[in-house]
Amino acid sequence: MADEDVKKAAPDEEQVPTEPVTSKKKKSSKVGWILAPAFLIIWPAILYAIVIPLFLSLPEGITIASESSYPGQFIAERAENILYDFNHIGPKVVGSDANENHTVELLKNELEKIRSVMQEDLFELDVDVQVVSGAYMHWQMVNMYQAVQNVVVRIRSKNSTSEAALLMNSHFDSKPGSPGAGDDGTMVVILLETLRVLATTRQTFKHPIVFLFNGAEENPLQASHGFVTQHEWAKNCKAVINLDSAGSGGREILFQAGPNHPWLMKIYHRNAKRSFATTFAEELFQSGIIPSDTDFRIFKNFGDIPGLDIAHFKNGYVYHTKFDRIDVIPRGTLQSTGDNILALARAFSNSTELKDPENHASGHAIFYDFLGLFVIEYTEDTGKIINTAVVVVALVLVAISLWCIAEDSFISICSVFKLFSLIFILHLVGWILALALPLLVAVALDSAASSMTWFTNKWLVLGLYACPALFGLSVPTLLYLSISRNDKVSHPYRLQLVYHAHTLILSVACIALTYVGIRSSYFLMISLIFQDIALIINFVTTLYRRAYYWSIFVTLSQIIPFLYFTSLYNALLTALVPMMGRFGTSTNPDLIIALLTTLGTLLAMGYLIPLLNIFRRPKLVLLILPTVTIVFGALTLTLIGFPYRPQTNVERVHVLQVQRVFYDYDGSVSLNDSGYYFDFQDRRKNLPLESYVDLEDLYYVSKNCSTYMFCGVPVFNHRFQKAVKYAAWLPREEPIELPGRANLTLISKTANASDESVRFEFELQGPPHMSIFVQPIDDVVVSSWSFLEEMLQNKATYQPPYHIYFSYGKENTPLSFYIDLKKDDSDFDEPLMQLGISGHFVSGEWERDAETKKFLAELPPYTYAEEWPTSYDVYTF
Repeated sequence: MADEDVKKAAPDEEQVPTEPVTSKKKKSSKVGWILAPAFLIIWPAILYAIVIPLFLSLPEGITIASESSYPGQFIAERAENILYDFNHIGPKVVGSDANENHTVELLKNELEKIRSVMQEDLFELDVDVQVVSGAYMHWQMVNMYQAVQNVVVRIRSKNSTSEAALLMNSHFDSKPGSPGAGDDGTMVVILLETLRVLATTRQTFKHPIVFLFNGAEENPLQASHGFVTQHEWAKNCKAVINLDSAGSGGREILFQAGPNHPWLMKIYHRNAKRSFATTFAEELFQSGIIPSDTDFRIFKNFGDIPGLDIAHFKNGYVYHTKFDRIDVIPRGTLQSTGDNILALARAFSNSTELKDPENHASGHAIFYDFLGLFVIEYTEDTGKIINTAVVVVALVLVAISLWCIAEDSFISICSVFKLFSLIFILHLVGWILALALPLLVAVALDSAASSMTWFTNKWLVLGLYACPALFGLSVPTLLYLSISRNDKVSHPYRLQLVYHAHTLILSVACIALTYVGIRSSYFLMISLIFQDIALIINFVTTLYRRAYYWSIFVTLSQIIPFLYFTSLYNALLTALVPMMGRFGTSTNPDLIIALLTTLGTLLAMGYLIPLLNIFRRPKLVLLILPTVTIVFGALTLTLIGFPYRPQTNVERVHVLQVQRVFYDYDGSVSLNDSGYYFDFQDRRKNLPLESYVDLEDLYYVSKNCSTYMFCGVPVFNHRFQKAVKYAAWLPREEPIELPGRANLTLISKTANASDESVRFEFELQGPPHMSIFVQPIDDVVVSSWSFLEEMLQNKATYQPPYHIYFSYGKENTPLSFYIDLKKDDSDFDEPLMQLGISGHFVSGEWERDAETKKFLAELPPYTYAEEWPTSYDVYTF
């Protein structure tokens, strides 16, 4: 309170002016503007000095030499030694000798080593190599498999009679060209060492543990489906710990739990030595934004098995590439994850809940860690109570503050409410600008063909997106406070009203998200509860009346939220930025990163950035933010902003060397050509290749989609199928020399007069990865076939052309199948359907021709091509 009129109105009461009268005192009530840059810089300094080092920290790996000092503990060096052998085998594609023989033998040998040192008086160890065939619907295709392998191990205490088992899963197959040391060799060796420790110590457990080393996850998810639907031990598995990877090295994150089994998180909370978990990652993954899937979904959907889904995610740049080698995986990663998994295995196998999990199913869990130091977990119902209570307290405190401002300013509460309403509207505009400005930058960069400039240098997002978000949030209220004059309500009080407006927005959002079932609404609760604490302290100490001194506790109260939100944001950025390199071409990834950065910035700095108003010349101070954005924008035009780097941050592209032959009904050939089928994996498409490879004749196949089935290209799997309209074709004059071909033989064509249908019987033989595409012509319908009937029965979901993906592992028995067709006029002596057959020679064991090798060698050094030869034949029957 700064005017003398106020003093005259209450002459006997000591006044504590919050905004002095004289210009000299008014200057002293604010902080010198020269300190404002320091205030802005200190927060990213905290990020890089505290948050990131904690994120990167790993324990020292225990060596075999020091094993005697660590009885019953996970030994990282032993796991690492197995990983060397695993890595040495090379890529492990389903159907390859490396996957079906060498890796299976490696696992069997390691299991025999464990058996030889096992405490035989305490434990029983059973090993089964399952060879399994089956099928299920996966996205828009029938996912069919034959003779894929699982190495399954069951360990149980001899003194236990429990049949309820814990399932622990990892996969040993890999993507073409990748040794798979990170995905998923790291988890394979962690499970092997976990099994060894369990089997060699004298500590027994109540329930059996089943270790599943599955040999067809990348195919996708076939071997886990085979286990959970057909293996005799599967029916007794009551919970699962699924271990996978979307990167190499670093700490593992728990990103899915349950569903509807919060007891799982209680066990994790009590036993994980280095917790790292968040409900937000679970909701983000389940939203479909993440371009990945895990066996966890198979166990949940086909086995009704609840559990934990855990994965490594750091250095996702090497994921599914030839650079996913052991040299990028520190021993500390094995120790950190191994300690956690061993502790969880012991805890779950001794838990009472595992005997009958359904008795403990009671809704979703909310969980989050703080800087990896500890984890907080509670049920969704408890979360609703907590969020509601925090919001109610926040709103009550705001109401009290408005009343106090009215009393101290000697104006009516209605006048204060009107002022608050104006400031609330301005702050709401600030929120809109905070969301809009970063998105505009993202659109501008994409329009200038400069998307993904942050792909290698992630720190660029601070200038490109965080600064515009802060500028947008601040500018409406800062300009108002700088320009407006109010003789009745002091500037510090008006600034407090800005804080109350921010609290009101967060409170409304928190309640709305909470009661529509968004468990990540705990974010807003965290922001609000610490602001509640600051308000209470300021009320108790009466600092809210004393100029800007109340801002001290506001700042202090926001340190913990800042640490939490920047820690979470850093982890998400570490995971998502490399994923944008395989996110496809149809979506602007800058929009996703801009939105993520904006939300992280508003949560971390939303209560801090209004403090720019306590500095003198705040408008000049505010200009720092757009200036930084301009500077960072200029940096994107330099090499700093070029997304890719050789080996470490590569551009991904699928390149299939295709020889295709299309046949008419009379057997004549309508098309016979060769070319390279490009499935670009990121937004920049072919642009990064053009300075190295002649792409003058390249065209996008979308123009062929109305003429040919699946645009005339042999889509490999569900992801290729989804992106086919964005694929490209580069014709090649010299025919592709294939190592073989998928061969289709028509066995018979039989008309059935009784139901006016015709049956075609075929036999298909070829490489371990093949696809069958079925396109009925005109009014012909597929009435039945030997594949899953679900695709034909659910016409609302599945429309022709139909895709049947078929792969085999250990056995290459030809696939026999039939297709029944119906037609209104029963005239079956004319074209009825097109049948496409693709044969993918995915493994590196197949030879590429000389021209292909030359072409691939000309690709940029920063480009990683996942490539293989493919035959594609389309028949008309």
